[in-house]
Amino acid sequence: MARVKGGMNAKKRHNRVLKLAKGYRGARSKQYRVAKQSVMRALTSSFAGRKERKRQFRRLWIARINAAARMNDISYSKLMYGLKLAEVEVNRKMLSEMAISDPEGFKALTDLAKSKIA
Repeated sequence: MARVKGGMNAKKRHNRVLKLAKGYRGARSKQYRVAKQSVMRALTSSFAGRKERKRQFRRLWIARINAAARMNDISYSKLMYGLKLAEVEVNRKMLSEMAISDPEGFKALTDLAKSKIA
């Protein structure tokens, strides 16, 4: 039986990594060893970045809701507590959209929350 050399598979693997490293500067995009390290780090960072993005959006929504709530004389925490008591299940993303695009509807929610707290 003939010996099988691994050149084809190695070349395929190297090209896959080098393709991912396209656009990197210097040796990072040319040499397999350096590119492999850079790509591994980049993929790890991109995974973490996707998780971080969700946190950042939640922070943004909360900041928007708080700003709009304070314009209606109620704090963010009291608003959320009042809505929970009123059994209004609106997520933060939708609340922030309402705060921006539908101030009257948001005011109605703040009034509801105030009445449930008091």
